[in-house]
This record gives sequence, C-alpha cells and structure tokens, in this order.
Amino acid sequence: MEEKDFAAHLTATMTGSALTMLIGVGHRTGLFEAAAEGPATSSELADRAGLRERYVREWLGAMVTGGIFTLDAGAYTLPPEHAKFLLGETSANLMPSLLTLSAFTGILPDLERSFAEGGGVPRSAYGPYLETLGAKTGDSWKHVYREHLVDGFFGAVPGLKQRLTAGARVLDLGCGTGNAVAVAARAFPASTFTGLDINANVVEQARETAKGLPNAEFAVGDAAELAGEFDVITAFDAVHDQDRPDVVLRRIRGALPDDGLFFMVDTNFSSDVAKNVGNPLAALCYSISLMYCTTTSLAEGGAALGAMWGTETAREMLADAGFRHVDVLDSPRPQNCIYACRP
Repeated sequence: MEEKDFAAHLTATMTGSALTMLIGVGHRTGLFEAAAEGPATSSELADRAGLRERYVREWLGAMVTGGIFTLDAGAYTLPPEHAKFLLGETSANLMPSLLTLSAFTGILPDLERSFAEGGGVPRSAYGPYLETLGAKTGDSWKHVYREHLVDGFFGAVPGLKQRLTAGARVLDLGCGTGNAVAVAARAFPASTFTGLDINANVVEQARETAKGLPNAEFAVGDAAELAGEFDVITAFDAVHDQDRPDVVLRRIRGALPDDGLFFMVDTNFSSDVAKNVGNPLAALCYSISLMYCTTTSLAEGGAALGAMWGTETAREMLADAGFRHVDVLDSPRPQNCIYACRP
C-alpha cells in the first residue's frame, strides 16, 4: 500500500472508531429510536428524545458525514435500510456487537499491562464496562438463534433435525444466557436440553430465559470436568474460549456414545494469518480475540487458543480428542462454520 493510500486507510480506521463510540451514544440516549419516527430537524429530534439541541446537532453532523443518516433541506433521516442494522429484534441488528466492542476499551490499560507483565484480564473485569455501555451478554447471538438455529445451523447437518424430533439427550456447552437452549427446546419437545456454563450469573439468566420449558435445564460447571452421557453435544463459539480446550474436547468425546454427535460452531478462518489476509472480517475478529478471548484465557493460565485458532488447528485437536469423522460445513453467518464431529 502506497504512503498516500495508507494515510487514507488509517484515517478511515480512526473515523470508524469514533463513529462506533457515537453510535453507542445514540443508542443509550434514544436518538436512533427517535429518528426512526421519521425525518426531523436537529431541534425536532432533540425534542423527541428529550435532549439538548446543540449536542444533538453535532452528533447528527457525524452521523450524516459518516453515512449513517441522510440530510435533505434541513431534515435528518435515518433510512429504513440503515435502521435495521441499528434497531429491532432481528439478527441484522449489529448494535449488541457495537456496544460490546466499545465496552472492551475499558480494559485496555489492563491489557497493555499484560503485554509487558504477562497474565491477562479476568472475565470479571469486563462486567462493569458492559453494564455501563449498555451491552448485554448473549445479545449478539440471541436473534441469530431465533432466526437460524433450527433450519440454518441444525439443518446444515443431515439427519440432525430428525434425530432431535425423535428425541435426544442434548448438552449445550458454554450455554451463556440460554438462548440456544430455549429455542431448541421449543422446537424439539421430545428432546431434553441441558445447558452448562461456568458462570453462575449467566446460568441464572439462562434459567429465566427458558422459564416454563419442561425439557430445558441448566447447571453451573466447568466443561473440563464434564461427566455423563449425551446423544448430541453443542458448542457455539465456546470451545476456543476454554482454558483447557484439549481436555474439554476429550471430555466431550467421552460423554458421547459411538453414534453420538458433537456439533461445534466456531470461527471460520485459517490458522495461518497469511491466508486470512483479504478476508474483510479477519482484522475485526483478531482484535476481538486479543481484547477478550486470548487475554481472559491467559488470566486463568489457559491455552489461549483465541478466536482465530482456525480450521486447521480445530481439525487437529478434534482428531486428537478421538473424533475420526469431522465435516466442516457452511453456516448462516460468514464468520462462522459448523463442525459435525463423530467418533
């Protein structure tokens, strides 16, 4: 990249960072909801949201020049085709991810200290920043599960939906706030679903999420100490975050009968950085991996696989754990792939 081009690239990067912060401001102050009511001047929008016009006017300047709003004859508009990525109860809404990314800036001093001193940033350190900036654990995946879990994810594996319809014992490893379990339990009432997570707080949220579903239950526990037998074990973006992923994968294999299935959804990248060059999602995922996945694992003395462990490493680790048959399939999301793993 030539010097002039790199300068432009860096300016665009800084612009994106600044807009990310201001998008969070718009979310927390209700400006996007107010703008969705229709075109408005800065004064009208400020009145709708109950805010000070001078601040709203400057914020709108960033939104217009940043390509998020449009401006015509003094009226600012949030186009519907833009609003769907910032508002609403659908998987297109990127606001949960934007808020989470903003929250990560709070732990940067601890992360920088870890560069020099080693160790990492514990998961508990993120909580205050996520709460302050309005980010909620699990929101990024909640609508994805509702729209795509049954047909998009489970439907990608031949025979899986039929097996769940007939009735199976299913474990969701790293279940978080229980959104996947709740969707699956409703769709497949003949199957029983158990969610397992090491975080007691999110397990309590999961129980609330799946309240009233008789075939769903949750437990607090470490996946590295997994016991029992299940017909199907699922893991959504969870294995690479484990402190002892090799142990976890062996435990999963041990908890499955010979005709069992380990259904793993994880990031769809190469283990080789050079092969990820040109992938438009790679830089973002490496950044998230550093600011959360890698450092939280190192804080516990873990393996620190990171989100970018890649399909090559994943295949090797699955084989070492005893999975002789592994199919890597496309998922409804380009940043993820599906591993259908059988003994």
